[in-house]
Amino acid sequence: MSKRNENRPGYKKTKVGWIPIDWATVTLRDVADIFFSNVDKKINSNENDVLLCNYKDVYYNEYITSAINFMRATASNKEIEKYRLRIGDVLITKDSETKDDIAVSAIVREEVSNLICGYHLAIIRPKDNKFFGEYLNKLLNLQLMRHYFSIFANGVTRFGLASKSVNNALIPLPSLSEQRQIAKVLSAWDEAIEQTRTLIDAKKRRKKALMQQLLTGKRRFPGFEKTKDKRCYRFFNLPEDWECPQMKEIAQECSERNTMRGDFPVLACSKHLGLIESSEYFGKQVFSEDTSNYKLIRRCCFGFPSNHIEEGSIGLLLSHDMGLVSPIYTVFRCDESVIPEYLYAVFKTDTFRHIFKVSTNASVDRRGSLRWREFSVIYVPKPSREEQQAIADILQSADEEINKLEMKLNALEKQKRGLMQKLLTGEVRVKL
Repeated sequence: MSKRNENRPGYKKTKVGWIPIDWATVTLRDVADIFFSNVDKKINSNENDVLLCNYKDVYYNEYITSAINFMRATASNKEIEKYRLRIGDVLITKDSETKDDIAVSAIVREEVSNLICGYHLAIIRPKDNKFFGEYLNKLLNLQLMRHYFSIFANGVTRFGLASKSVNNALIPLPSLSEQRQIAKVLSAWDEAIEQTRTLIDAKKRRKKALMQQLLTGKRRFPGFEKTKDKRCYRFFNLPEDWECPQMKEIAQECSERNTMRGDFPVLACSKHLGLIESSEYFGKQVFSEDTSNYKLIRRCCFGFPSNHIEEGSIGLLLSHDMGLVSPIYTVFRCDESVIPEYLYAVFKTDTFRHIFKVSTNASVDRRGSLRWREFSVIYVPKPSREEQQAIADILQSADEEINKLEMKLNALEKQKRGLMQKLLTGEVRVKL
């Protein structure tokens, strides 16, 4: 537990570390009933229809509620009786492909009809008046507890916990009233985090809708609308006063190679992050030591991996003056009639993700790639440069608003982790 508790007055040394003198150390089996589920997905006509809470439901959700889209399956009466989930049950992942994902926990917050615990999970059901499920769920999220379970996970390519390891797990146990108070404090942080996440999602949806309207001329800024007439193109209808050129009319391919072996950052492209440093994206170096054949990409140029463009993986380089991309990338720059940030926003719409997919399917390249030859004949909406700038500015403001909220979310999550460490080890005590 916390090293700050060591030799402090009012604390004692135990097998789980230094904890408050009035706290106990117990095994999970002392305070909870534990069930290892063996119910897997199956559909048998002679059994009962049920909903199955599976590994992914626990891994991606701290709280199990009716909002989750559970898998449908069948189970016997005996399985239903034994593994039906109740409010307050804590679930942990007992099997995983990595040790780090062992013992991820979630708590059942809401009663869901015919919901039973699926395979790869264990139920930890607190016994009456001894243990509070919300407290246990927070405790199991501590890095110390996750590390404990990872030590006892057996396996080579897949790891699993034996029931003995879970039953005999030692945990610190304050009074039931203190457990409840600790959980209440942490739940307040959870609520703030969830509210921020909800707001971020709403802002992203608003920006997406705004993009779709602004980038097709369905919504215009005052002073730019000259006519209400529309012109029909294959994938969109545009204002009469907008142009709709092919890419080759407003941009040109860049094929400059790193023949001088310049020491530039190697970049990779993702559909969400755009162009970022490859080692940061993959967490390790995956590119060749010899980058002499890599393509140079300059600031305000675009790049995309020719075999992933249909997923929306296209980037605009704004973070570096110069970078390198793999030879499989297509690199291009637009002319002065186009604001790069505007064109990048156009490429990030659902409409253009569809256009990229259709163009890739129509490509003569049998490897499913979209090269410049096919990319260059794609049509793009093009208002005046002034209107492009106005659109780019409003979308940038939306991005800045989202970024501030994401920074706030990261700060809240970091603060919560620090608070958990202090409250769940007794370093800081709550008022009862």
